[in-house]
Amino acid sequence: MYLTVIWGGFLIRLRFHFSIFFIILSFSLTGLASDTNYMFGWSHLDDTELKIPRGGTSSGPDVQFDDEKSEYWIKLQEKKGSSFEKDKLAILAMQGEFKANFDFMETMGFVSNYKPQKPYQSWGTEFVIAIEEKEDFISLQHIMVMFFEQEDGTISKPVVMKHWRQDWKYEDDKLNSYIGNNTWAENHISLNQRKGTWSQSVYQVDDSPRYQAYGKWTHYKNFSSWTGKETWRVLPRRETTIRNDYDLIIGTNIHTITPDGWVHEQNNKKVIMGEKKLVLAKEIGLARYQRIKDFDWEAGKIFWKNTNIFWQEVRKKWQERLSSSKKVTIIQEVKGRYLFTKFFQLARSYENGDKKAIDKIYNVISEHTRIN
Repeated sequence: MYLTVIWGGFLIRLRFHFSIFFIILSFSLTGLASDTNYMFGWSHLDDTELKIPRGGTSSGPDVQFDDEKSEYWIKLQEKKGSSFEKDKLAILAMQGEFKANFDFMETMGFVSNYKPQKPYQSWGTEFVIAIEEKEDFISLQHIMVMFFEQEDGTISKPVVMKHWRQDWKYEDDKLNSYIGNNTWAENHISLNQRKGTWSQSVYQVDDSPRYQAYGKWTHYKNFSSWTGKETWRVLPRRETTIRNDYDLIIGTNIHTITPDGWVHEQNNKKVIMGEKKLVLAKEIGLARYQRIKDFDWEAGKIFWKNTNIFWQEVRKKWQERLSSSKKVTIIQEVKGRYLFTKFFQLARSYENGDKKAIDKIYNVISEHTRIN
């Protein structure tokens, strides 16, 4: 059984037998779109198109929000120990079962006659779990579980996807920083700079690096928030197939814990590389993770139970590759095949009993990277 949808601006064909993705054009990191409310922006322009956000056009069933305060939120209010312990509680508070709303809008243009692009809106359902927790390190994995409303009004079988990952490390002394042209370089952080900070390392769906930054958590009685240093990053998937007028994003992230979830804010510059960097435009972004209840996550939990050892090995091999040189370039497409699709197919083979699929991980990474 197949369903073809427009998702995050991409045409996607879904095969529900084995819940595997067959991609026609590319793949989006965002969820299903239904919200079309326009909040603010370029009101001085007589352009009605700017009032219609782009994003996914498929619909999902309504969800029920959980209004109860999370256990970690309550612990944060009660905690009287060190800032370090409150930091860890705040990071662990990003676990849970969520509806995630994604909103992005350009706010300024910096070149002559710049025409702002449509705002972006979409949403999805995903759960977040701690897959590793040490004294100074926490790894959070996002798993999407989605149900589509089909043309006849029925709801599809669950579609499961391993989503992004975020690793948090206390007083991290080394980052893999994006430097442009799909290349990441080793960047050492001095003791004076990293004291009291946590790094956040964000990884793609195939566990390849996306961006890393470090910053400090701030805590008040009912408020916990982390602000990262400005960092470079590759274009997000919501932009890669529709934009070719800029090369990278330089942005700042803020993660704030709320009673019913957490919020990820972004303040981004869209930058053109060259002899001198040129800022094309600025955008603001907000991803709101709100806890939901009475949602069927079973398919996602089974998927992770069956494949987590495979993905553990993927993380290990990526770390070995990134540590083997001061610069690593990632080649997303080789001979018409994308890095993430190879890993998704290997993970499915592993889940279906082909344990030798795990032996192919390093070869895939080697084929899609170049050490400088």
